[in-house]
Amino acid sequence: MGRITELLDAAHSRGKLRSLPYAGALEPQEACELLALAPGTRLVDVRSCAEREFAGAPPNAVHVEWQSWPGWAANPHFLVQLAQATDPESLLFFICRNGQRSHQAAAACAAAGRGGCYNVLEGFEGRRDKTTGRRNTTDGWKRRDLPWRQN
Repeated sequence: MGRITELLDAAHSRGKLRSLPYAGALEPQEACELLALAPGTRLVDVRSCAEREFAGAPPNAVHVEWQSWPGWAANPHFLVQLAQATDPESLLFFICRNGQRSHQAAAACAAAGRGGCYNVLEGFEGRRDKTTGRRNTTDGWKRRDLPWRQN
């Protein structure tokens, strides 16, 4: 069994265990490794433009807002914009701040008939630390020292 298959099988198992409506759930390190190993795989950052501007973003991510700031209005064109920005055969790894909106985006894509949708658990900034109220201290893409850049 190859490494790509091993990583995707782990994501599928997590998805089944959690009864997710999409292909599976990836740990941030797994998503980063798969992006390097599997040509055509796309990381879809569904955070708002403001979030990416202030917090940074993984390099080479496709940016399609799930909700817009201010007001957090849902993007009514999300599926169309995603279809325009990605190949229909690509595996899509959705990421947001902490994994909640990316879960919703992956579920919406799967419900629309798109296969190969995965959520990146923990998100880009991770959970809020209960002691300090800050992110990037317990988990998430940035905390795990995966590639990112400040815009």
